[in-house]
Amino acid sequence: MWLFTQYGFYSVVCARDLTGNPSPIDPDTLMVRARNRRHIESLQRRFPQLASLEIADTTNTDYRFRVVMPKPVWVEVARELAAEIDYGNFKDRAHSRAGDSKYVDALHEVWEVMERLQRPNR
Repeated sequence: MWLFTQYGFYSVVCARDLTGNPSPIDPDTLMVRARNRRHIESLQRRFPQLASLEIADTTNTDYRFRVVMPKPVWVEVARELAAEIDYGNFKDRAHSRAGDSKYVDALHEVWEVMERLQRPNR
């Protein structure tokens, strides 16, 4: 699952070995991955239940920063993320909350790419 939030961008998958080596997945444990450490730190500040999780810095993987947690913990975080939506423009909220212009620029680029999906085929 890719998740773009006001706190940052995350890729959430079943956990594997933190080094990225192929290994069996654990469907009961999730790995929340980010390309920017501040995005995970922002999530940890918002959700105290994540504060004690160690952020792994894995330079040899596609997503450098990772935290691992039981699936029920992430399910609760995702529920709360959905419940706290109180804005009419996501990119504006992300800009004011995350304070990360590179992230907001990336959101605009993703918006443009995804907008192409609704165009009629030519």
